[in-house]
Amino acid sequence: MKRYETIFITHPDLVDEDQQNVFVKVKDLIPKQGGTILKFDEWGLKNLAYEIKKQTRGYYTYIDYTGGAGLVKELERVMGIDDRIMKYMTVLTNEAFDPASICLLYTSD
Repeated sequence: MKRYETIFITHPDLVDEDQQNVFVKVKDLIPKQGGTILKFDEWGLKNLAYEIKKQTRGYYTYIDYTGGAGLVKELERVMGIDDRIMKYMTVLTNEAFDPASICLLYTSD
């Protein structure tokens, strides 16, 4: 199993209900494709480095998850056709991730 990080930017003018619908869509898709969400973090409304679709601000969201290449392909396909999502980027962070190691990451203090 591989570990990925995806950051996506949604339109800044979305009402809370639409924003939550996007989050639910993404959160439901990952387990359906055999993945596991490790962290889902809303970073909030931020200024963009450059204009995207005539917008200078966007709502940033970060997802840390595990899964296969098919999951990433489907996630990016869904994000690409959703007009509420302005931009997204996925990065492979670990080629061979062991799910048992996640317990060690979050329990050692």
